[in-house]
Amino acid sequence: MPELPEVQALAERLDDVLGGATLQALDMLQFSSLKTYAPRPDELLGRTIGHVGRRGKFVVVDLDGDYRLLFHLSQGGRVDVESPPKSTKPRGCVLRIRATGRPSVLLKEFGKERKAGWWVLAPGDDGPLEKLGPEVLSEGFASWVLETDDARRVHTILRDQRTVAGVGRGYSDDILHRARMSPYASLAKLTAAERETLLSAIREVLDEALAAERSRTGGLPTKLGDHFIVHGKYGEPCPRCGEDLRRVSYESHEVTYCPRCQTGGKILADRRLSRLVR
Repeated sequence: MPELPEVQALAERLDDVLGGATLQALDMLQFSSLKTYAPRPDELLGRTIGHVGRRGKFVVVDLDGDYRLLFHLSQGGRVDVESPPKSTKPRGCVLRIRATGRPSVLLKEFGKERKAGWWVLAPGDDGPLEKLGPEVLSEGFASWVLETDDARRVHTILRDQRTVAGVGRGYSDDILHRARMSPYASLAKLTAAERETLLSAIREVLDEALAAERSRTGGLPTKLGDHFIVHGKYGEPCPRCGEDLRRVSYESHEVTYCPRCQTGGKILADRRLSRLVR
């Protein structure tokens, strides 16, 4: 799933493509992807696109009159910038944004899941943004990390968008590896120094990933995560110590970690294997 670095860099590129243009059309190519019924999409047409930005994992398109268009790529959503503009309907397409005199922007989705979506928000309506926690790189979140007694695992907290917005499974793995913390580490049990280490790891990992994402051009390709440090690299050598990376598998995701760097050599039980041997 695209996370803060991918979505932020994508929003910056889309701002270059669409910023200042007049919204000409919103071609709804997958009916179930529209998550709002009012305002109607055609109420945005003819409005000027002021800015394309990001909140959490949402791309936010600001239009005049304080209207907003949001979209979320979920797990399999991707984006094409079509120059010249197109009117075709490729497999898996979700929405095409057309602006006068600009390339078109196609939101599409691959795989079996169909969870990418878009929202049309009236002035004063935050829609799904209302439920998001503070941005992961914000001072507000940093202060919370230093002061909270939240006993949940750090990995769980980083993936909970209502607690903190912008990070998912991939960068959570990389952040904990950078901080040399177990995937099972409880935030409440961390010392003040360990919490500072965690915050430094968050900033370093996300800043490095954002720099890499900003080297892309156009939309967002199918293959992502080519700069992950450990996430999705089970069985490969740890880039820090050379130990084989391990994983803990859950029904919907898996966590990758290094036993030597993060758990004092302890191999955490792989839930998938544990179910097989019962």
